[in-house]
Amino acid sequence: MKLKDSKKENNGKTFYITTTLPYVNGKPHVGFAMEVIRADVVARFKRMMGFDVFFNTGTDEHGIKIFKKATEEGITPQEYVDKMSKPFEEIKDTLNISYDRFIRTTDKDHEYAAQKFWNICKDNGYIYKKKYMGLYCEGCEMFIKEKDLVEGRCSEHPDRDPVNIEEENYFFKYSSFSEELLSLYEKKDFVIPDFRLNEIRNQVKDGLEDFSISRIKEKMPWGVSIPEDDSQVMYVWFDALVNYVSTLGWPEGDNFKKYWEGGETVQYCGKDNLQHQSARWQAMLKSVGLPFSSHIIVNGFINVDGQKISKSLGNTVDPIELAKKYGIDSVRYFMVRELSHFEDSEFTYERFEKAHNANLANGVGNLTNRIMKMSEDNLDECPDLPDESIPQNFIDAFEKLDLQKAVDIVWEKVGELDQRIQDTKPFKLIKEDKEAAVKIMKDLVIELYTIGRMLNPILPETSMKIKEAIKNNRKPEKPLFKRV
Repeated sequence: MKLKDSKKENNGKTFYITTTLPYVNGKPHVGFAMEVIRADVVARFKRMMGFDVFFNTGTDEHGIKIFKKATEEGITPQEYVDKMSKPFEEIKDTLNISYDRFIRTTDKDHEYAAQKFWNICKDNGYIYKKKYMGLYCEGCEMFIKEKDLVEGRCSEHPDRDPVNIEEENYFFKYSSFSEELLSLYEKKDFVIPDFRLNEIRNQVKDGLEDFSISRIKEKMPWGVSIPEDDSQVMYVWFDALVNYVSTLGWPEGDNFKKYWEGGETVQYCGKDNLQHQSARWQAMLKSVGLPFSSHIIVNGFINVDGQKISKSLGNTVDPIELAKKYGIDSVRYFMVRELSHFEDSEFTYERFEKAHNANLANGVGNLTNRIMKMSEDNLDECPDLPDESIPQNFIDAFEKLDLQKAVDIVWEKVGELDQRIQDTKPFKLIKEDKEAAVKIMKDLVIELYTIGRMLNPILPETSMKIKEAIKNNRKPEKPLFKRV
């Protein structure tokens, strides 16, 4: 019989989701893979529930680090970012990411939008020019306070000394937005998890200082030119944050009204981006009269040997190589279920392989093989499958953006079916009571189909293989997951 599609008809609602844009001074690492996979899972779920979804990701391509890397390689900054952005763009295939736009901050429409954003912000009285002297971390591309240093260095970049910079820059009147931001934080789920909401609320309560949003072009020429002042370029963070609206065609495009103003907007980021996403960007939006984001979801870090993964420290793990060795869905599973969503997590190959074997190869893979072997041997055809079979608690977890709980619900169901097979032994019962055994087997196939549907946003390839096996009423030709 025809297998029913798990995607509902469009319900008229829109949903926008975006990752932060990784900096292209190195290859993609598992920290970014974790962020983009989790965003993809949410995007796929919303599409499955009938939402009109726009999923944005891309690359951040301006700033001093890019300029220096290009100079070291003897090529232009544009040539450098063209080369380095490719592996990030190719994650659509390498990690099965369903993004709708891959934006680069060197795209002409983005640069136009960044300049338009600047002009509106300035016309509204939130940009001014002054001389400034302070400590600057080239790793963060931010001015930092001496009190925040750890043993004289930035806590995020302990491998390099901050430098003293004195120059005349443009500044953003960040200090004007304290009350509006604190009012925004009254919305309990604006920042997820709540302890990050408390953290940013306390930061804002401690007082906001205006921050520099430009650099002298003579010292650092690689950036978006400032309108009516060709002597300076935009600070990379100011330019890059605008991507969240420029990707939708702001200021002229209909997509901005449709997705940003007309629906729910969700932004994923790492905990080092908490202030940028939940405070600075929200103040910038307010400065030009645009609506705040709906939710900021803040991931913890992935650590290797107790240290945060960092390109500068060289302790990165290549997610593309992981996917080649173990399979795309194995990587997706690990990032969504095995790593904490909000606290820091340790990555080891031993931990990865243990999860792969126990929960994929011996778990859902073995379950699918057992059920479909019984069905192939004893049922004439695929049983009638329900249109609506996804449990409400699974949907509720997703609606609360609690991915880990949603995935746990799937594996609880996997465990329940394993236990049911063990308790009822339909493969033995078939010899004594065929009618009862056939009913049990049909029920198992229907429950497996539900698991396949639930896996649609999480492990899309596995979901497709399970549903295809059910449709054809035979076990998969190859194991869904090989043991390692």
